[in-house]
Amino acid sequence: MSYNQLFDLTGKRALVTGAGQGIGFELARGLASAGAEIIVNDIDPERLNAAAGKLRDEGATVHELGFDVTDTEQVAVSIDRFESETGAIDILVNNAGMQFRAPLEEFPVDRFDFMMRLNINSVFYVGQAVAKHMIERGAGKIVNICSVQTALARPSIAPYTASKGAVANLTKGMATDWAKHGLQINGLAPGYFKTELTSALVADEEFTAWLSARTPAGRWGEVNELVGACIFLSSKASSFVNGHVLYVDGGITSSL
Repeated sequence: MSYNQLFDLTGKRALVTGAGQGIGFELARGLASAGAEIIVNDIDPERLNAAAGKLRDEGATVHELGFDVTDTEQVAVSIDRFESETGAIDILVNNAGMQFRAPLEEFPVDRFDFMMRLNINSVFYVGQAVAKHMIERGAGKIVNICSVQTALARPSIAPYTASKGAVANLTKGMATDWAKHGLQINGLAPGYFKTELTSALVADEEFTAWLSARTPAGRWGEVNELVGACIFLSSKASSFVNGHVLYVDGGITSSL
């Protein structure tokens, strides 16, 4: 096998949750560029259709799968139906998630509960539903999107930090249980990237100056800089990588 073939995803199908915008959309686009068919998931039908249309315009083969990742029944029915009617899901990128900022002593309980359901419960729900089919086939790749906050904390985002720390440990647990079935389950942890959800922080000159000084690379990340790591974790190239969290963060977790 040539080195190029190690990263070739031709003939594979990849489900990306929360792929209607931001990092999820860019990862879906990147996996398509490596040859994968893409299954786009988003809870918002308009966002889902728009993302799928953009990918098709770029030449990708795209399936739309709209379901709420926090609803166990919707998850199970959608995954099982797709596997039965369309075919195997070879790669899962658990990307759906949210951020909410507030002082911890004032953090709304309902926001905390919803963040846990979306950021951590959904990784279990979708991961389990997809893994059941992967285990039957003896192969599969799961990439759970973690965060620089998997390892670090900042004021006003303690619940988000807790949720992303849990995703990393769930990733290790998935690998521990499922590696023997031929699955590789790893985490991809972005640092600070320019997306629709971080646009206010990007525009904040004081925050951007702090981030540039704090990050060894001296800048925000561009979302396309996450693609190579995702392709690696989704391809044959990572066949003996399991339970690992790969930080793509400009060095911020390596430097005080």
